[in-house]
Amino acid sequence: MKSMKNIPEYVINIEAILFDINGTLRMREPHEPTQQGAIKRILELLQMDVVPDSFWEELVRRQKAYGAWAQQNLVQLSEKEIWTNWILPDFPRSQIEPIADELMVLWSERKGWTVPRPGAEEMLKALKHRGYRLGVISNSMSTLDIPRCLDRFGWSDYFEVVILSSFVKFRKPSPEPFFEALRILNIDPGKCAYIGNRIAKDLVGCNSAGFGLGILLDPPENSRSVEEDTSIQPDLIIKSLSELLDIFKTREAT
Repeated sequence: MKSMKNIPEYVINIEAILFDINGTLRMREPHEPTQQGAIKRILELLQMDVVPDSFWEELVRRQKAYGAWAQQNLVQLSEKEIWTNWILPDFPRSQIEPIADELMVLWSERKGWTVPRPGAEEMLKALKHRGYRLGVISNSMSTLDIPRCLDRFGWSDYFEVVILSSFVKFRKPSPEPFFEALRILNIDPGKCAYIGNRIAKDLVGCNSAGFGLGILLDPPENSRSVEEDTSIQPDLIIKSLSELLDIFKTREAT
């Protein structure tokens, strides 16, 4: 890891800064009204009343089995495929397919609602003002969750590109989501920085795509820097998003 006191010269070459979402720009926190509302709505969509705890436990088991398979193969199935083939294969496809996208959002909301990570709004606003092109590259089983969240936070205008595994069908650390962002931005990978909170997904992915800078957000309350055994190490480790403003100064007009 390079010292924070001696920011490498090649930071000057960075023109675009891209972010992971979950755990990096936002957090999911328990929120009983959201959680209870999600459970109620799932049962309404499935045309069910009261169900035993074992029902939810089995769905969690199936979802985790899918997640492990998807991550092992670095692919992302559609919401319809996930719900009809993995989570609710015992329900009629004709019932589940039309509601699969909503079910996916509600499935996440069972755990609570999403809130911005401290300092995220101020950091994004400042980096945009300083002349950087901003974007998102994130794993997501849902096509709706993150776009809705960006709208709710008022962040949509900050980002020039939003790449989700649910659309490109590849999961990080596959380089494909990163390549797609580069294609849309029409930019050299060496001029891009990526900020994430997982070494094995975020840093390995951006490194394999040739990004110029990989930064790990490793907040004190949820340390991940020693969590994973990998030969890829971050160029920098930060404890808060506000530290990015010390790294990325105002870009000179070109």
